[in-house]
Amino acid sequence: MELSQLTTEQRNPNSMNLDQMPAMEILKIINQEDKQVAYAVEKVLPQVEKAVEEVSGALRNGGRLFYVGAGTSGRLGVMDASECPPTFMTPPDIVQTIMAGGTDAFFQAVEGSEDDEDQGARDLLQRNLTDKDVVLGITASGRTPYPIGALKQARRTGAYTISLSCNESSQISSFADCGIEVIVGPEVLTGSTRMKAATAHKMILNMISTASMVKMGKVHENLMVDVHASNYKLMERAKRTVMEVTNATYEKAEEVLSVTGFEVKPAIVMIQAGAELEAAKAAISRNGGYVRKAIESLV
Repeated sequence: MELSQLTTEQRNPNSMNLDQMPAMEILKIINQEDKQVAYAVEKVLPQVEKAVEEVSGALRNGGRLFYVGAGTSGRLGVMDASECPPTFMTPPDIVQTIMAGGTDAFFQAVEGSEDDEDQGARDLLQRNLTDKDVVLGITASGRTPYPIGALKQARRTGAYTISLSCNESSQISSFADCGIEVIVGPEVLTGSTRMKAATAHKMILNMISTASMVKMGKVHENLMVDVHASNYKLMERAKRTVMEVTNATYEKAEEVLSVTGFEVKPAIVMIQAGAELEAAKAAISRNGGYVRKAIESLV
């Protein structure tokens, strides 16, 4: 009865005849329901803001962010965490995902793994959790034992805890310092939380990681200046970014980036402040990674 009463398990009255609908009608109803997701996320922005402040503060002070989830929730964590190194040039261990059933569960469901609360705690402990870290438990229902076990362990360790769910008064929220409950309503396909619930959670995870990195000085204006230029596309993007910010020619941007090892931040500071590489890097370090402040300190 507890599970059946959850919003995420209710039947959606707008899709009761889903099996009789032509393809276009199915698509229209899914699209209509998806439109509600952004508005649901908007309602929890104050809680997301609190999460961002804690995450960015922890990362600045040598802590890490752990996403913990099972099934779709875990996969969403893997997706967001894996994009941080190429987008913001963070070490792979700064944002990590712990998934019920291990990495194999990303590709194929590991039945029963989400029901083991103790395993959630053990898996987290294996990452050498400290009180500097932040642990974010993801579960659409709000009652999945695996991330709940992880949050309980995080609390015992002294780490900051965040929960992300899609039901009001979720069980997991009671173990979180910051509980984010984004209510998207019943799914078009009853109980299939890979749909609206997952979309809402992906949006919020993107917000938390992106806003946290912005607050760590990894963005200048709205440009990725800490991007890891590891291939042709990203090297060209690095050149365009330097050109955009400094009004330098393509040749000048390429020349300076070759000196910085294709690090965008020092290239921008070198051009804008007329500084040498070491002076540019030192200014960036002194100013917490912020390009704007680094330039101002040199001119």
